[in-house]
Amino acid sequence: MKHKRYIAKKRAKITGISGAVNIPYGAILEAVGDLLCFRGEPVCVVTSRNAHVYFACDDDGMGRERGRLTDAIVRRLQNRDADYQRRWDLVWRDPLCNMYKRPDHDEFWVWNHQFYHAPICNLQYIYRLISVGGE
Repeated sequence: MKHKRYIAKKRAKITGISGAVNIPYGAILEAVGDLLCFRGEPVCVVTSRNAHVYFACDDDGMGRERGRLTDAIVRRLQNRDADYQRRWDLVWRDPLCNMYKRPDHDEFWVWNHQFYHAPICNLQYIYRLISVGGE
């Protein structure tokens, strides 16, 4: 399924395909082919790091929540506190999480493109999984 509507999950003050952009939080973007466009101008490729960092799929009207959850999951897993390894062990063992792991990285975890488009219930599950005993 091609996603069409995206929302800025945080301000995107970046250099995009068409040059410098300053896209405010909550702004709506449209996918045209493989490009995310703001006000008709291409910003980035939908599968790029910039797309994953700054924008969230909003086809279902849940883009803000999807963006909040993906960011929270990434931040929580990067937190190198006493539970850092325990959280990662849970992720590596979990079948649902493994649906969202890029298969081309055997030794370390990289979230795949589908993670950034996951249903809210899956993202909530992952966040709860890595928050047990923490936060």
